[in-house]
Amino acid sequence: MNIKRISFLILFLLIAFLPSCNKENSSHSNRVIIGISSDIESTNPLFAFTPNEGNISELLYLSLVQFDWDKQKGELIPKPMLAKDWYWNADSSSITLDLRNDVYWSDGVQFTANDVVFSFDVYSDPVVQSSLYGTFKNFYTDTSLHIDINKTFTVESPFKIKINFKKGSIPNFVDIGLPLIPEHVFKNVDRKNLITTEKDMKPVTDGPFYLSNWEKNQAIILKANKKSFLHKSSGLSELIFKVVPDYSSRIMQLKRDEIDLTEDIEAGDVAQLKNISSLVISPIDGRDYDYAAWNNIDPDAYKRNKIIPNKIFGDEKVREAFTFAINRQEIVHDFLNDLGQVASGPVSPIFKNALDTMLKPLPYDPDEAKRILAADGWKDVNQDGILEKGNQKLSFTFYIPSGNPRRKYAATIIKNDLRKIGADIKIESLEPQVFFQRMFAHELNAWMAGWSVPIPLDLKSPWYSDLKNTPLNVYGYQSKAADVILNLIVHEKSSKQRDQLYKKFQELLYKDNPVTFLYWVDNIVAYNRRIKNISITPLGDVEHCWNWSITK
Repeated sequence: MNIKRISFLILFLLIAFLPSCNKENSSHSNRVIIGISSDIESTNPLFAFTPNEGNISELLYLSLVQFDWDKQKGELIPKPMLAKDWYWNADSSSITLDLRNDVYWSDGVQFTANDVVFSFDVYSDPVVQSSLYGTFKNFYTDTSLHIDINKTFTVESPFKIKINFKKGSIPNFVDIGLPLIPEHVFKNVDRKNLITTEKDMKPVTDGPFYLSNWEKNQAIILKANKKSFLHKSSGLSELIFKVVPDYSSRIMQLKRDEIDLTEDIEAGDVAQLKNISSLVISPIDGRDYDYAAWNNIDPDAYKRNKIIPNKIFGDEKVREAFTFAINRQEIVHDFLNDLGQVASGPVSPIFKNALDTMLKPLPYDPDEAKRILAADGWKDVNQDGILEKGNQKLSFTFYIPSGNPRRKYAATIIKNDLRKIGADIKIESLEPQVFFQRMFAHELNAWMAGWSVPIPLDLKSPWYSDLKNTPLNVYGYQSKAADVILNLIVHEKSSKQRDQLYKKFQELLYKDNPVTFLYWVDNIVAYNRRIKNISITPLGDVEHCWNWSITK
């Protein structure tokens, strides 16, 4: 599960595999071919920085626990994996795990508790800079955020281990759900060079699949590990991640049965794909939302290490007026073909218990927007169609990252809608690298971007006022009341009480409008109907794919 992410020169095999992945061969084989837009950089979970890297590495390396998604409650359900059983102590400050004794690494060495300790040590080592570095807040760590191994782990036997958590923390199964690596393979590797040297090492894995071939920018070919306790005789023999950079080519190959599954289907293609009898279209309820950001703080002052309200957007009345003024439903209907929904805050609808369903998105009401601005002192003094307040014109540049058609379309709607209420907007596209660099530096006044909400839900990282320790708060939202609630959430053990705190926080954001939450975007997955036992959930489209089978 993506919670947080050797080139083999065997060209003749690739020629045998990929060009033959036509309708006839794909339909009558026990393999599944997944179309992806770009190649990965690593199969090692330490360096799984992208969704595809996370998906692939988690099929090669097992975790202590696995997860299902409870759609009714909107929460994770932990299940045994390498840990066959576990026992929390009375106050949940430690957990003791009984490990499987029938798991072997692909080189024949048996998996033991030592691999668990070693993995957490390496993941948290600042020298390594793994994809999960800095995320072990519930563990005993030193000042560099490196886990204190002696305080944290007690190996009671090769197949029994106790994990102690930091006093006052609220640990959960996600804390221990990372893919583990083999100690005997990596213990003698210089950790400073691990990110480069691991690419020259043959992967030693213990997952339901093993890496068969990896032809750069062509395909990553996994084969079933028949020795795995997860393997089923009716399951897949091969899983191929085929690199098809061009979106139109992926759609064409999907239609021709040259690939069996791909995600991020554009809304405009859904209708035609639904007419193909061999395909199933499965939207995943949105974890991703777009927002129009109004920088709450002054960018120039921030450069001088001062936090003062933004000249325009530091006023919550302006932000509220802008939310009323933007026809968000038009974007959902016209561009997303209603495969999404207007957002009222940062808690995804998938989180059933935490979502405050009483907070309905503000309606499209330009007259109300004009009324709010007029009451706030914004007037068109010189009759040029642009409002002003004192010496400040309601005029600004609205930045978007280039190469994103949805955001380009939405930005045009936003520009036209705000122009109707007296705001003068210039849209400017920036290369993504430049855009995000300036966004995180708080240099932009107004822009459009998006977030993917993590599982489990984390609101503190993007909304806490301390900008140095929570750099994801790119809009500079400042609220002491919100900070109090966010701190309470972090330390609240009762899930019911946490849900109530989440709702109180949503009420604050609803009032403050720090950004205009635009819409939740469904991730649309299309797959071949011959794939059985597939479950598309917010956890991803290849989750538990070792349970898949193929209709002959």
